[in-house]
Amino acid sequence: MSTTSEEVSDVSPHGTEPTLKRVLGPKLLLLFIVGDILGAGVYAVTGTMAGTVGGLVWLPFLLAFVVATLTAFSYLELVTQYPQAAGAALYTHKAFGIHFVTFLVAFAVVCSGITSASTSANVLAQNLFGGLEVNGWMGMPGQGVITAVALAFMLLLAVINLRGVGESVKFNVVLTVVEMAALCIVIGVGFFVMAQGTGNPGEIFVFNDYQDKGLFLAVTAATSIAFFAMVGFEDSVNMVEETRNPEKIFPRTMLTGLGIAVLLYMLVAVSVVSVLSPTELEGIREAEGAALLEVVHKGSPDFPIDRVFPFLAVFAVANTALINMLMASRLIYGMARQHVLPRPLGKVLRVRRTPWAGIAFSTLLALGLILYVTSDPESNIVANLSGTTAFLLLCVFTVVNVACVVLRRKRDPHRKVFFTSPGPLPLVAALLCAFLAGPWVGRNVIQYQIAGGLMAIGVILWLITWLVNRRTNNHGDRVNP
Repeated sequence: MSTTSEEVSDVSPHGTEPTLKRVLGPKLLLLFIVGDILGAGVYAVTGTMAGTVGGLVWLPFLLAFVVATLTAFSYLELVTQYPQAAGAALYTHKAFGIHFVTFLVAFAVVCSGITSASTSANVLAQNLFGGLEVNGWMGMPGQGVITAVALAFMLLLAVINLRGVGESVKFNVVLTVVEMAALCIVIGVGFFVMAQGTGNPGEIFVFNDYQDKGLFLAVTAATSIAFFAMVGFEDSVNMVEETRNPEKIFPRTMLTGLGIAVLLYMLVAVSVVSVLSPTELEGIREAEGAALLEVVHKGSPDFPIDRVFPFLAVFAVANTALINMLMASRLIYGMARQHVLPRPLGKVLRVRRTPWAGIAFSTLLALGLILYVTSDPESNIVANLSGTTAFLLLCVFTVVNVACVVLRRKRDPHRKVFFTSPGPLPLVAALLCAFLAGPWVGRNVIQYQIAGGLMAIGVILWLITWLVNRRTNNHGDRVNP
């Protein structure tokens, strides 16, 4: 019996493994994208950005949005031409056909997602116990208990993920709504203060050079920081095989999600600058998440934000971790189906039709990462990993934008085109991403060291995968059309 675009068969074309179930429509996909972009990033980077550019904190968000949107154009051109779950790895392989390069790109994306999720799980546990302590319900436990809760949370995400993307994304809907409500509280407080005439709206266009960088370097550095809050849109391409009619709904939905995110970010930035004085902006530069907390605490002192906000942060961080693990498991599934990873990692549950092998692999790696990042409680591992995540993804985006240019030249002129990035924008996006990944943006050197270590691990895993592919006759250079 034939199937429509909204139906999928129970088995793959090879008759051995079931395919993924198409359950995502435009509304669920939009909430998935918005929830992934908002995530934990805005809570962590706003204070650092404000301490870099002062009142112009909204400008880096806008510039990061421009770079992200240009890159999204390339992703949309590619995902509508190649609607398969492997994302950046697939595009890289089709453009260059080099197994080693494909694996490094895929490894960078998987590590960025799993590392982010693992770190988010630890932050979630810390915020959970912090909220319990602030409300007087219990004291702060030791690091071992916090780590145990983080590990348990990752296992819970695996169970949700195994039940299917429908249940996972519906859970994401709840978290996204709470997440947006928290940001709307910050925005509402800021505009309330301005309406009362006690705010500092005039500071919105004032540049405060707290670090003596000059306007250009300060805005560039802040834009690189802000980019961490804009990433997430790229995760959605790994859900393409579970999306109904992706060629039509992806372009509009992804661009709408980016627009919603930057609007919320800029309104949050305006609220931060309007409520806090220049001296307070400088003081919160190194305090992750303190900017939004301080805005609501100062702008509405009678509101019990100290008791509520930690739990709102828990929801925000949980949403980030959920979507990152969804992305990682689907990317592993897609790479296995394309013979970039061993084929057993592409195994799918026959009843639930979810990629159980990819979920198990990504969860085990996440558990190991949590144990690693909590082994040295004195280091600022969260900040370093967030910067490393942004750096890795900027490098990946550079490659994807170049791949878009290459594949455009290889495109079959008789093949239907659903979306094309205007003119030379993929090349422009590649240059901008490469620029933001450079050392001139003031990125901490340890972030390059962490990234280098991850890539060294990638080389080792590539060698292992190459040997497995040779033994099982699954050649990594064979990609389905």
